[in-house]
Amino acid sequence: MICPSCEYEYVEGTTICPDCGTELIPNKEFEGNLLNPEDWVIVYTCPETYVAEMIKSNLSGADIESIVLAQKDSSYPVTSGDLAVVKLLVKKKDATEALEIINDISNEKEI
Repeated sequence: MICPSCEYEYVEGTTICPDCGTELIPNKEFEGNLLNPEDWVIVYTCPETYVAEMIKSNLSGADIESIVLAQKDSSYPVTSGDLAVVKLLVKKKDATEALEIINDISNEKEI
């Protein structure tokens, strides 16, 4: 079984990804659908996963596929510096539209 979001493989019998909560699918169903890193660009970074997830929801409403990549290590206490970076990625073809949406969201916060 494999998670179509994280692309992590799990033992047979596991049905939900413990990392992101997505329903797992059989490896055979997933073949040919692997993500190619060169097709994706980072359009937003922030320190908190929930912020990236909210923006991802807005992009999804505009039919823009996105991925939240959290490089957070919860085994370390919060300290100053950039130890907890969350990145939001979209396909290169959607980057301009995604950035417009993100900028609109950012401008609404300032009002």
